[in-house]
This record gives sequence, structure tokens and C-alpha cells, in this order.
Amino acid sequence: AFLFVFSYFIFFSVLLFGLFFVYYLFLFFSFCQTQGVPMGAGIMTFETAPGWGLGENGESILGATHGGIAISKDGTIYVSTQKGVLGFSPQGQVVREHIGDPYSQYHDIEIRNEAGIDFLYGARNDHSEGLKFNAVTGEVILRLPFPEKESGLNLKRFSPTAITVANNGDIFLSDGYASNIIFKFDKRGKYLMHFGAKGNGLKEFNVAHGMTLDTRYEPNRLLICDRNHIPKGRLVHYTLDGKFIEEVVTGLGMPTSVSIRGNYVAVPDLHGRLVILDKSNTIMSVLGFNSDHEQRANYNIDQKDWIEGIFSGTHGSNWDEDGNLYIQDWNISGRIIKLIRVRN
Repeated sequence: AFLFVFSYFIFFSVLLFGLFFVYYLFLFFSFCQTQGVPMGAGIMTFETAPGWGLGENGESILGATHGGIAISKDGTIYVSTQKGVLGFSPQGQVVREHIGDPYSQYHDIEIRNEAGIDFLYGARNDHSEGLKFNAVTGEVILRLPFPEKESGLNLKRFSPTAITVANNGDIFLSDGYASNIIFKFDKRGKYLMHFGAKGNGLKEFNVAHGMTLDTRYEPNRLLICDRNHIPKGRLVHYTLDGKFIEEVVTGLGMPTSVSIRGNYVAVPDLHGRLVILDKSNTIMSVLGFNSDHEQRANYNIDQKDWIEGIFSGTHGSNWDEDGNLYIQDWNISGRIIKLIRVRN
């Protein structure tokens, strides 16, 4: 009888211990998911803002994300998703929505203030056009379809992936998912010229995926992400007249886009990390590195499998006036990460 009672005592003690262990393990991981995760180094050190941009139930409200981020001078964070463009406050609340056509499926967006009015410029790869619209009212101002007649080109497909605007209003639109030709228009949408071709040569592009105006230099240049260039992705500089300047940096994996603040450029890599370069284009910091090869460049990472501080398909990014970073993953559930700059 003693052995029988003792066995039951041991059994229930082990069971109770196991239950407490699982409970505290759950609390530990829950704590980790709600605390900011530090990352980076030196002056480019950040901490995540857990739950930023999520709904009240903790679920993503974005729908699938395969786009970019643009930030206005008033601090509104515009996020392009497959269903449309959403504007967030710095605290992560939705303050503006443009849903459905013609606001859906922007692969890249940039914002520009013109005479006190914010305009969003976007590249719509699945709709074969560039587009400009009022960021507040949604009024469409300009459409940029493939300029077949003006360019003299006979393309079977036109799938723009990136857009940027020069200081004089000239617009550059990259046909990154098709011909890899970059088209230049004036501010009214008149075709001016084109340059580039598909390939792996020094002056060719193998998926000219991202692009912005590089204001770190005078005169300004185009900074272009050549995502699939063999052997590895690279950034290149071109003049605003389409002349090749130089390879900026190579070996970046799959650089998807570029955003600039002061002398620094953020470069999302589809392999699940973001690289920060200085004006000499030296790597200063690597953020969100994903060591799991199965999760890198993987669109199908459900929200339940997200890990705080770890990226999976890093696609778009931008800086706010305080130097904080906002990052978009290419993701089936729709993921935006805010990184708060840590000041020493």
C-alpha cells in the first residue's frame, strides 16, 4: 500500500511540475513577444515595437503585403498592400485608407510634397502602370502606361516594380519584372527617354527591382537595386540622364528596395535582413537576420509563426524624421515592423 501511494505521489508531482514548467515557458515566450528586441550596432542600434500596426485583436489588418512604405512630413506612414494603401499614425493606428482599384497592388511607393500637397507615386506591376494620386483625397492625378509609340519599343509585357521622382518633377519608372528597362517621363507624364536592358553585364539589369533618388550626392543620382544580378545582387548608380556611373556595392543577396535619410541608406534583402550603408557605402549595421534557410524569401510565413526581431521576406522600408525605421515583409498575412532608434 505504501508503494502504491508513493507511486501516485511521484506521478502527480511530476505531472504538476510538468504543468508548471509548460505554463512558465508559455509566459516566458509571451513576454519575449511583447518586449522590444534590440538589434544593430553603434549609432545604428534599434529596438522593435511589438504589435505596431496590428488590430485590437492582435491580428494583422493589412492583408497580403508585397509593396513599399512612404512617410509624409506630417509623420503619416503610408503602407502599400495588395488590397490598397493604408496610412498609419506613428503610434500604429490607421488614420487613412485607400482601398481597391486604383490603389491596390502597388509594388513600390514614394511620397512627394508639391505646393503643400502630398502626392503618392506608385509602381503597379500587375496593372502595367505607374500612377500619381493625392495622398489625402485619393484623387488620381497622373497615369503612366507603357509608352509604346513614343519609345518605339515592342514589349510583350510591362510590369513596373519601382518609381522615383527627381527634384524637377521628372519621373523614373523601372520595368523590373519584365524588360528591365527604366523609363523617364517629365512631371506631366510625357515620355522623355529610356535606358537599360536585361542581362548580367556591367550595364545591364537582372530584375531592376527597387530604385530611389540618391540625395547623398550632388548632383543627385539614381540608386538602383539589381536584385538577381549574378553572382549576387548589387546596387548601382546612374545619372538622371541614364548614364552608368558605378557599381555601388555587390554581394547583397537579393536587394529589393532602397530608402535614404541623410547620409544613410536602408537596403532590405529578400533573404530576411536589412542592411544599412553609410555615404561611403560601407555596411554599418545588419538588422533582423533570419538564420532559418526555410524562412528566407518565404512569402508563406503565417502570423502565428512570426518571430519578434526576425524578418523573412524583407521588401520595403523607410525612415521617419526621428531616424526610426519601418520595414515591410513580403508576407501572406501582411507584416510591418517598426524599429525605434536607440540613442546613446
